[in-house]
Amino acid sequence: MSRLPSTSRLACRRPRGWAEERRWCRLSRATFDRTVGLMSSALPGSVSEVIARLQAIEASASPADGVVSFARLYREVTQGVEAELGRRAFLDVPFLERLDVVFAGLFFSALETYEHDPASTPSAWVPLFSQRARRGIAPLQFALAGMNAHINRDLPVALVTTCDVLRLDLREGSPEHGDFERVDVLLSEVEAHVKGSYLTGWLAWVDRVVHPLHRMDDVVAMWDVGRARDAAWTNGQALWALRDQPTLAADFLGALDRMVGLASRGLLIPADSVVHKLGRLFR
Repeated sequence: MSRLPSTSRLACRRPRGWAEERRWCRLSRATFDRTVGLMSSALPGSVSEVIARLQAIEASASPADGVVSFARLYREVTQGVEAELGRRAFLDVPFLERLDVVFAGLFFSALETYEHDPASTPSAWVPLFSQRARRGIAPLQFALAGMNAHINRDLPVALVTTCDVLRLDLREGSPEHGDFERVDVLLSEVEAHVKGSYLTGWLAWVDRVVHPLHRMDDVVAMWDVGRARDAAWTNGQALWALRDQPTLAADFLGALDRMVGLASRGLLIPADSVVHKLGRLFR
């Protein structure tokens, strides 16, 4: 398939496909900015820059901060993807590189928007940003709420944007879909590691004995990264199919945004227990 000649050159500005080449662009630039939420100033130039920005967010506040908790998980996943890209473990490296920076740009844009104009922030991100300092919410809950917003709301947009720029067809069975599923395995491994590190040693044992009905698993049971990414691919295909009908596409994304925000509010219901509070004293 033909592609635009230089993905690195495109990484520093809004994809030309949105503004010049696709019928999807019947959405005006202002409408696109408002509906999708991708600001060109927030678009990283490379996967390494994504990692650097996430590290800066981690260093900007307490480890207990909700956005920091998500950034830490996100950075670990991105570092794993970068390592696999270096090993050329994927069939279409330019696709994954471009997808990674567009995807991250949506998070950075949402965070920047919330800091300057909270009312314009995508609904999916508002629960995490507005409750980032709330006590009683575990770091794992914050991390999963961020994953929920980013994967369920942002990933379909990033898929459509990336395929449009690279002139690819968003379809199952393609090399790009295969690479997308390879990332699922990596993400599941990192998620399992983070879940396992929430309570360890004697705290984990006491929590199971004393609070068998009040464990983090009960709070986050609704979340499954594999199902979320499968849904993101399907929702991306829906947006792709609606690219000739921008009004319907905007309505679809708006409804998805609100629904994802509702799920994040559920993930952020305080799940503190005596053991969790005790654990914080020893950190």
